[in-house]
Order: sequence, then structure tokens, then C-alpha cells
Amino acid sequence: MFRPLELFVGMRYTHAKSRTHFVSFISLTSMLGIALGVTALITVLSVMNGFERELRERILGMASHATVTTFGGRLQDWSQVEQTVSEHPSVIAAAPYVRGETMLSAGKQVSGALIRGILPEEEAQVSDVLAHVRVGDARELKAGEFGILLGSELAYSLGIGLGDAVTVVSPQVIVGPTGALPRLKRFKVIGLFEVGMYEYDRGVALVHMQDAARLLRLGDDVTGVRLKLDDLFAAPRVSRELGAQLAGDYRVEDWTRQHANFFRAVKTEKRVMFIILTLIIAVAAFNIVSTLVMVVTDKRADIAILRTLGATPATIMRIFVIQGAIIGVLGTLLGLAGGIALALNVETIVPAIEGLFNVEFLAADVYYISDVPSELHWNDVGLMAGVALVLSLLATLYPAWRAARTQPAEALRYE
Repeated sequence: MFRPLELFVGMRYTHAKSRTHFVSFISLTSMLGIALGVTALITVLSVMNGFERELRERILGMASHATVTTFGGRLQDWSQVEQTVSEHPSVIAAAPYVRGETMLSAGKQVSGALIRGILPEEEAQVSDVLAHVRVGDARELKAGEFGILLGSELAYSLGIGLGDAVTVVSPQVIVGPTGALPRLKRFKVIGLFEVGMYEYDRGVALVHMQDAARLLRLGDDVTGVRLKLDDLFAAPRVSRELGAQLAGDYRVEDWTRQHANFFRAVKTEKRVMFIILTLIIAVAAFNIVSTLVMVVTDKRADIAILRTLGATPATIMRIFVIQGAIIGVLGTLLGLAGGIALALNVETIVPAIEGLFNVEFLAADVYYISDVPSELHWNDVGLMAGVALVLSLLATLYPAWRAARTQPAEALRYE
């Protein structure tokens, strides 16, 4: 049964001054070690959450939350499909699209690219790509005028800019008197976009959906319908529901499947970083073991007197568990305060450090994400606090058990 005696003596041992002050110094070191470990863990995971958020937003700026296609690659009754999926309560917008692998040629430069045919007025409802047009005007993307929007890196590789002409070569061929010839069409560059993902900026070009359908000889058909949901994390569930609702040769995919390997790698990296940084807390917890072992050695006479006054071995054990727990709790609280404060102000602190020392951690001409983002997840904070407390309590068991085994007669023999 817990009694106030254990708490009183444990707290007294925590702040009592030893003869050499060395034990107090080790206690303080252990507390600061736990605080630094928790602070580092919260800050690093928050920054990784921020980078994951930035990458997810940039990927979904081009990709959709979900897409409806067919196994044959051509969606004929797309208007009916668009109407059907729009009735789902989680779908807030839908837009058809045409997709095809092509080759772009300008002068002596040639590059493969993914042509995506869109309806500008509807595309803006399901993705943010048109909001990232840096040069030109996306409103000039009109049917029959064969205008094209190029990714900034793709335009750079072709050596062309606004107003230049580019030849789009389709993999389909035309059979004529001279044999099979590839289908090609000259487009005029009406704008350049930059979403901040090299994969898209280097390999994607946007044209009007009717121009793309004409180039790829799809007629009135499209490749599929892109969907935007009210909750992007509900995409797997909504995709399954739409797949069951659409009867026929339809395929519904969500963004978690299309980019599964990428986000799985990010989660794996976060998990590894959590394990590595937890070792910092573990090292600080081992310092608690050293602290308590020295306290037990220093307080052998006190322990013997308590035993002779009627204290049981369990009472002695609880005294030292409380002492170690106090160190762990204080260190964890300090770490939580420092980690939360740092995670919430990373985006302000990093530019201040860059300005103070005249350095640039993420150069804008090298990295697409030139700022250090941060996103604090409270469930991560709770998990880290729990890990720190558990490690601190585990570190108290051996010294407390050793104190409980102290024999009064042996401890007082030379006193």
C-alpha cells in the first residue's frame, strides 16, 4: 500500500545535497539528457511531418485524390460516370481527362513527356496545377487552338519558352502510301508551370482535352475521371465504395495506391528516426541507474535506520522508484515544453539563424522545398512522453531492488 512516507523521503533524496555534490550533478545531467532527447525527438518528427505534408500537397497538386478509369484505357460514357460519382457525399468535384505518352521535339532537342488533356474550368476544381502557372495565362488553353502548358524543367530541357512552337509526336501511326508515319502536331507554348516536384515539372505537359483526344484519336472518349474528396485520407474507403457502386469494367484508384512506395518510404524513415532518437532518451535513462546506485551507496546507513524503524523492503524500493521517477517526470516535462515550443517556431527560428550566420540550409536553386516546414502532431507528443516515462521508470527498478536488499546489520556495522 502506498503511503506518504515513500513520497516524502523520495523527494527529500532528490534535492538533498550529497557530500561531494557529484550525485546531484549526475541527477541534473540525467534530467537534462531526457529533456534534450524528448526535445530533439519532437522537433525532428515535427519537421519530418512538415516535409511529408509539403510533398503530399505538391504531389496532389498534380495527382488527384482518386481516379475512375477502365481496364481498356478508354472511358466512353464519362459524362454519366462523372454524374454518378459526383452523387457520392464525399466527392466534392470531378473532372474528365485524357492521358497519353508522347515525345516533344523543338529544334534539335527531343524529350519524352506525358500529355494530359484537361478542361481548364473543371481541372481547377480537382487539382492546383493551374494555380502554379508561373509564365503565361492558363485561360488561353482553348479547344482547337492547340496551346500547351509545359513544366518549367521540361521547357528548359527543350530550350523553349513562351510563344515558341513545339512538335508533339504521338505513338500512334498513320498508314499511307509511303508507309507508317507517326502522328504529330505542332503546339504553341502558352505558359509554364512549376509545382515543385521534378517528376512533374520535367515530364508533364497540359493541353486542352479536345486537342489531346484529337491527337490520340480518342474521338469523344476520355482516359478517365479525376476526383477530389472532402477528406483525402478517406480516399481508400471512398474508392472501395465507388468501385462497388460502379457496375462494369471500371477501375477506381486512390492516391495512396498510386504513390504507395513513396509514402511508405517516408513512414519507414520516420519510424527509423524515432528509434534512433529514442536511444538518446535511453542513454539518459541509464544515467538514472548510475544516479540511484550512487544514492543507494551513499544512503546505506539511512536505509538501515529506516529498516530498523519498521520500513519493509517494498517501502525502501518505492522510495527509490519515486526518486528516479521524479527525475524522469521533470526531464520529460522540460523536454515537452522545449520540443513543442521549438516545433511550433521552426519556420521562424531557421530563417533567423540563416540571417544571423549568413548561411542557407536549403538553397532555393538546389532544393524545391527551400524552407524548413514543421507540423506538430499531438499523438506523437503523447507517444514520446510515454516512452520517456517508461524508460525512466524501468531505469529505477534495479537500484531500488538493490536498496531493498540492504541488510541493516551489515550497513551499520562500520558506522
